[in-house]
Order: sequence, then C-alpha cells, then structure tokens
Amino acid sequence: MSERLSEDELNAIRKRIYELKLEHRDLDDAIDHLVALGTFEELKIKRMKKRKLQLKDTIARLEDRLIPDILA
Repeated sequence: MSERLSEDELNAIRKRIYELKLEHRDLDDAIDHLVALGTFEELKIKRMKKRKLQLKDTIARLEDRLIPDILA
C-alpha cells in the first residue's frame, strides 16, 4: 500500500482530521453537559458516544494515511 499522496491530498487529510477532532471534542463536551445537568437521555448519550467512537476510528485511519510505509 505504498500510495504516494500529493501535498494537496496531505493537506486535505490534515484539515479533515482537524475537523473530526473538533467534532469529537464538541461531542465530549455535549455529553459532559448532559450528564452534569442530570438529564439522562440515555439513548441520546449512547448515540453520541457511538458517534465519538466512529470519529475516533476515522481519525485513526486518516492519521495512518499520513504515515509513509517504511516496509515497501
């Protein structure tokens, strides 16, 4: 999988990672806020946590694309 990415592609991936990390942090803050209010909307919180995990997985995949294959 020695796919060489252009500088534009690398920058697009970095930008997307940044956006996803912001969304992840915002979800974390929203979950904390809901829990602090005591409004335990369990289904909503579960969905938010699931989305956070999806974001984390996507971020990890994108970050892996930024690391060049050493064993080519």
